[in-house]
Amino acid sequence: MTSATSNTQETRKLRPRIIGVVTGDKVSKTRKVVFEYLARHAKYNKYVKRQTVLHVHDEKNESHLGDHVEVMQCRPISKMKSYRLVRIVSRGPQLDLSAIRGEASQMFERKKAQAVEPTTAVGEQNQ
Repeated sequence: MTSATSNTQETRKLRPRIIGVVTGDKVSKTRKVVFEYLARHAKYNKYVKRQTVLHVHDEKNESHLGDHVEVMQCRPISKMKSYRLVRIVSRGPQLDLSAIRGEASQMFERKKAQAVEPTTAVGEQNQ
């Protein structure tokens, strides 16, 4: 009986796939992907660069800022998301910001310590 149902099943049509660049990865399981294309201007007949921003569902949080990804249209997942991540075509430049964050926090701690020292010294002089 399973073979009869598999013969009657229709094959699904291929869904549109788009390759774009990840421009936003701050929200968990959601990415903003920009797809750029050229369109002819109606009045001037010149090609103008246009872009479409797609909200893409990324279940495993694999993609990051600057990655080239392939996305596929799917059922609406939320109000804004109707695309899902298929694969990562190429990785973007990965910046190591840990050193910068570490330096900034160290500078903040030093300034905080310097601000605390003079107030305690003034309080000790009054007593």
